[in-house]
Amino acid sequence: MQVNDGQAGSSRQGEAQYFTGEVWMDQLAAPGEHTRLSMLRVHFSPGARTNWHEHPRGQMLHVTDGVGRIQARGEGVRTLRAGDTAVSPAGEWHWHGAADDAMMTMISVQGTDDDGAVVHWGEPAAD
Repeated sequence: MQVNDGQAGSSRQGEAQYFTGEVWMDQLAAPGEHTRLSMLRVHFSPGARTNWHEHPRGQMLHVTDGVGRIQARGEGVRTLRAGDTAVSPAGEWHWHGAADDAMMTMISVQGTDDDGAVVHWGEPAAD
């Protein structure tokens, strides 16, 4: 058994080519010899969000603080609050981020595909 002491990685800022606004990520667990799962704590400033993207093995998001938004392609925008969990099945294009007037922190868990991919990025999500 491997135990992560909380020092898996330091905070890094989300890359502008994949995010709108200020986003910070803490790597909590990385895929390795014994698991294909990746886990991040993600902090979104008010109005910050991801580009459209999909995860080849799906994604689970659990909001720990604040208010957020999520939208799957072809569906309406939904509100997420602390304690809410959203699941995007494998291959579902979606975006997520903080509400315009609130920050949001969430735990993101996703699997790694056979070729090592965790996410495939698309275009920015419109306002």
